[in-house]
Amino acid sequence: MGGLREVAEPFVASGPAGVAIRTRIKQLTPQDEKVLRLVGAHLGALASKDLKARCADGLEHSTETWAARKRALTPAASSRWAGAITKASHDQWALSRRCQLAHIQSLEAGIATIEHRLAQPVGAKGTKNEPGGYRSRQEWFAKSRRLHVLSDRLERARADRAAGRVHVVRGGKRLARTRHHLQAAQLTEDQWRERWECKRWFLQADGESGRRYGNETLRVTPEGRLSIKLPAPLRDLANAPHGRYVLAGTVRFTHRHAEWADRVEVNRAVAYRIHYDTGRNRWYVTAAWQSPPARIIPLEAALADGVIAVDTNADHLAAWRLDVHGNPIGHPRHFFYDLTGTAAHRDAQVRHALTRLLHWAKACGVAAIAVEDLDFTAQKTREKHGRRTRFRQLISGMPTGRLRARLSSMADTLGIAVIAVDPAYTSKWGAQHWQKPLTGKNRTTTRHDAAAVAIGRRAQGHRIRLGAPPSGSWGRTAPPPQHRSDAVGHRTVQAPSGIPGREGPRPRIPGPRTRSVGAGCGANAGNQNAQHRSGRSAEHESWQQDSPPLSP
Repeated sequence: MGGLREVAEPFVASGPAGVAIRTRIKQLTPQDEKVLRLVGAHLGALASKDLKARCADGLEHSTETWAARKRALTPAASSRWAGAITKASHDQWALSRRCQLAHIQSLEAGIATIEHRLAQPVGAKGTKNEPGGYRSRQEWFAKSRRLHVLSDRLERARADRAAGRVHVVRGGKRLARTRHHLQAAQLTEDQWRERWECKRWFLQADGESGRRYGNETLRVTPEGRLSIKLPAPLRDLANAPHGRYVLAGTVRFTHRHAEWADRVEVNRAVAYRIHYDTGRNRWYVTAAWQSPPARIIPLEAALADGVIAVDTNADHLAAWRLDVHGNPIGHPRHFFYDLTGTAAHRDAQVRHALTRLLHWAKACGVAAIAVEDLDFTAQKTREKHGRRTRFRQLISGMPTGRLRARLSSMADTLGIAVIAVDPAYTSKWGAQHWQKPLTGKNRTTTRHDAAAVAIGRRAQGHRIRLGAPPSGSWGRTAPPPQHRSDAVGHRTVQAPSGIPGREGPRPRIPGPRTRSVGAGCGANAGNQNAQHRSGRSAEHESWQQDSPPLSP
């Protein structure tokens, strides 16, 4: 047991910090679409220039430079649009810095792994915690060259971080590279150009409490009327007072409509974003606001009615309900999803699977769901697993981050607590101790189902393994095999040698017995030497064989 790492304690995950809902803008006129395109293109060009200026400032950024950029943008837009653009540029630069740091850490980990394996003899076997040498001299030579490549990348990344340089592409680097592979992406140049321009539009604004309906720049009334504060060069397109344009299309938030309406009616801040889906030829608006931190219930209260344990896999969620004692109830459930296709399709698949899971939990009357606190950031690197490409693709495809965010948000709405569990050894011990006992004639228990049981028991504080208990405690005693002897091995629980009375008679247990003589009632019940047992004096007493009878 000395090689096992310490398992962290389970905890109740915190709820979401904000809410975002989206709906379609219906019944738009051609004039409405024209205005939206003009405003988005104009503000997008200003946002690109401001982001360039923010990246040029680097580490020299201050409140004075921020105010100077905002004053430069105000004549071409408005003070509110200028504030929204500069804040978005600042957030984008900060996000790029965080990604830059994560990239540096990934390069450092890869270089350390390669250097360790290059120092080992070729063909040396590795251990569970340390990798061995490379398989052949050819692979060793190829990895030595890759070490120089990664070292050069790390040196450039560190230099960029020290100088405050970041590399950002408005519209997305992937879409920008798709321009050179239109045939593989099954796009024409016009289709790509339309997607590229729509991605670079800027039609978003943060809310402000105290202003009318919570947002002065992009405003949605409780009746669903959407209006835009037009930039200064486009004021001639206004159809409402104060340079505003009111769309003929209507907006109706179905999800969390009451919560959104309560905010806008009391003029609380709501942020809006308008975007165009080129594939569906539809306009959408997204409303977002911050939610107050929810009170985290104690772990014992969350587990009062049992728990539903969930094992996350690349294509499904394996769930099993456990009672308060850690015993599985009923049959396991599987919630499948398909993570191929576009990002929107993958997100919808995860959302639908979690919806079915939460509805089942609500029907069972369970107030807690236990999941593994998974993070494969350091586990899917090329240097760590080498040729195990399929395994790297498998763990890379598991939606750990998206699933955590979705589950915590959706469970908080239904009043269900999410318990995060350390994932150490859950799959191994679950398959070892629970897969076979839970498999019967009418039920086939998979390895993932057994892992779900292990996750639930760890969340409840029960032991996963069913072997010998720790010192000072007694665990589950397996029944003897064919008979009450130790013909096929020792029993699961054996009294240690230091316990006094371990060889003495068993205590008298009142009640009906199947034997004719009750326990402790025989003539030699307390005399161990009188019984024919191995190592007792009764087996080694001296004896003398009688003389054989004389033949007649």
